[in-house]
Amino acid sequence: MQRMLNDAASFREEMIDGYATANRRFLRRVPGASGVIARGAPRAGRVSVVVGGGSGHYPAFYGLVGEGMATAAAIGDVFTSPSGEQAYRVAKAADGGAGILFTFGNYAGDVMNFGMAEGRLRAEGTDARTVLVTDDVLSAEPEEADRRRGIAGGFYVFKTAGASAARGDSLDTVEALTRHANDRVRTAGVAFAGCTIPGQTEPLFTVDPGRMEIGLGIHGEPGVRTAEQVPAREIAKLLVDTLLAEAPAGGGNEVAVLVNGLGGTKYEELFVLYSGVAPLLAEAGLAVHEAQIGEFVTALDMAGCSLTLFWLDDDLETLHDATASSPAYSRIGPDIERVGFLAGAATASGATESPTGTERGTGTTEPTEATVEAVGGVAGETARMALREALAAIRAAEAELGRLDAAAGDGDHGAGMVRGFTAASGAVEGFSGTARQSFVHGGTAFQNAAGGASGALVGAFLIAVGGALPASDEEVDARAYAAALAAGLAAIQRYGGAQPGDKTLIDTLAPFVGALGDAANGGLGLAETWAAALPAARAGMLATTRMTPKVGRASRLAERAVGFQDPGATSMYEVLAAFGRAFGAGAA
Repeated sequence: MQRMLNDAASFREEMIDGYATANRRFLRRVPGASGVIARGAPRAGRVSVVVGGGSGHYPAFYGLVGEGMATAAAIGDVFTSPSGEQAYRVAKAADGGAGILFTFGNYAGDVMNFGMAEGRLRAEGTDARTVLVTDDVLSAEPEEADRRRGIAGGFYVFKTAGASAARGDSLDTVEALTRHANDRVRTAGVAFAGCTIPGQTEPLFTVDPGRMEIGLGIHGEPGVRTAEQVPAREIAKLLVDTLLAEAPAGGGNEVAVLVNGLGGTKYEELFVLYSGVAPLLAEAGLAVHEAQIGEFVTALDMAGCSLTLFWLDDDLETLHDATASSPAYSRIGPDIERVGFLAGAATASGATESPTGTERGTGTTEPTEATVEAVGGVAGETARMALREALAAIRAAEAELGRLDAAAGDGDHGAGMVRGFTAASGAVEGFSGTARQSFVHGGTAFQNAAGGASGALVGAFLIAVGGALPASDEEVDARAYAAALAAGLAAIQRYGGAQPGDKTLIDTLAPFVGALGDAANGGLGLAETWAAALPAARAGMLATTRMTPKVGRASRLAERAVGFQDPGATSMYEVLAAFGRAFGAGAA
């Protein structure tokens, strides 16, 4: 993806600007945030539906913002979830006082970051809830359906949520109907070629000639298995049979059908596929209420397609058929006579469209400890040096981290970590606070800039490390850092749920924290303590090569990751070694 690009780092912001400008009759950009909100929103007394995810998937997710669809969307970098801060700001801008429903695909980074936004809203007294989209039947077995990821079937989930909110349903009702829709939607797909992210020259994965990937992902990851490529009618049978085997209990015999192109498959090819799908559904006794053929969730230029079946009942059919108006999807439904549905209601009291970013709902927060600067000493400067050293180390390792991540992921781990540490280092440039403040300040910037699972976890780690350090730099020593790193480990495990042996960054960090505590208790200074603990971190990192991933996106492609060192474990080692250089410890 090289032809329509200025700079890979600015791709998201330029894309959002162009998109919002082109579609201003439907929506506007959220001031101070990477997101868009429907014109006329928020509406006082109406539930707001907030969707989101990484860019690179248009028309998901922001193409579905408008009347009768999503109220707003938070937009991350390519294939990377928006940060918790961005999701929070978008939700604040969309709040009409009746509650917020977040709904998005079941991916670790999205779950963590939107979860952080939900937690902040709840702490402020806003009723916020989440419904995860889990329609991809090939990403986990039926008994683990809650681990399935969300792909093209999210369209029906978002449509249901938006239509329910638009007619004035309560948050309880909107949530219940959205969950009901997710329970009755099933998707499976195939891919024929990988995609290339902006700024890269090679696809994230390749498919051998005459082969196809079954069980595709929408983040450039390969399928769960490969097979010989077959004619369209046989692909249709494969997909239909897969979905019918997963039909919801008591689902009935009426379905909505979606044939989705991933970005590199022509509409004409999708019509050929549907010509094979339709008679198979009829043979199975299913009546097609409506078929949608086109692009609903893409993966940049990936060649491939998916089939979604949505089993309807009276409630879901009414919401499916309701009027909607958004840049990527519009329909005139039987409710069109309802007064004012498309007129665009006035915004909620106090909300404006001022571009200054100071109005209600732009995510302006009270000063934190990191913004009320205290006078720091040597420990504060050393902490800032540690963040700069980490940036240099991650930049040098970026390509290798991307290579490792591409084995069972989307290949963007290195880029995300560089983005995060660039922000963290920049945030403490010219800062003269304490070590505690420097790590909290840098971690907050990391979390906001990096997005994705790595942004949420590493940002939370840095923030927790800072928060556990003494308020005075004079009290920062080896034992203080040992306790702070233990707090950082606990934060990552709390948010990510991983344990040693799961093939994650925990396999590097946990042994390091144990060794650091032992060395600190032995009375060594900070440099000596850090140097003594680094070999344990390195051993843990190297051990991940033999492990099978058990959590996160890589767990769905477990066997493909065996033999590859975990990218998160590798980047964590680079960070710890870089911190050691700042502390005078050298590298193991």
